[in-house]
Amino acid sequence: MSLGSLRPSPLVEQAAEKLRAQITAGRWPVGTKLPGETTLAASLGVGRSTVREALRALAGAGLVRTRQGAGVFVIATRPVEDWAARLRSAGIADVYEVRAMLEVQAARMAAVRRTPADIAALDAALAARRQAADGDDAAFVEADIALHSAVVAAAGNPVLTDLFAEFAPALRAGLVHLIDLLDLRERDPNPGDATHSSLVEAIRSGDPEAASRALNAELTPILSRLRAH
Repeated sequence: MSLGSLRPSPLVEQAAEKLRAQITAGRWPVGTKLPGETTLAASLGVGRSTVREALRALAGAGLVRTRQGAGVFVIATRPVEDWAARLRSAGIADVYEVRAMLEVQAARMAAVRRTPADIAALDAALAARRQAADGDDAAFVEADIALHSAVVAAAGNPVLTDLFAEFAPALRAGLVHLIDLLDLRERDPNPGDATHSSLVEAIRSGDPEAASRALNAELTPILSRLRAH
């Protein structure tokens, strides 16, 4: 069995791509055990260590899984899409909508779970956002995201924190564009200061309903304008 010759470098990436192509083409259906490392190495013209690394890459993509003592089996014919890449390609309105759903729940949780350290972080982030109003759009967006990140962190759920961190790059680029698109800072260099202040105070006072209302008051009008634009 020959899978075609490879260029000298980078061998691992090339080997992984060759194997991925065979899996996605249906040569090895889901549930099929792949040939052993020695067989694959001979077919690809590379060493077993290269095949081993290529199989790890395929496992990371969600295509194969190693079963101890049994071998490597195909578990999917399409790679799991990279979430960060998916967010980068998504429209800002779609990202913003999911962000709103995620953050409203995070704000409610933060109002219940916040610690003194969380409150200190929120106060500092709110002050930094106000100070950033004197800067350019990119600096203001950075400070705004930092405040919202502090809200999510105060929810006390590390998975939620990691999920919001995945949103941050797409959100950062989208918000800079959004400010320009909707002229959000044309009249007020610090838009949303009142709602952000209300949000922090609601979390401080332990009022999840008020925290939810404050965040909805901030995010919903912008989302509506985005959907209508």
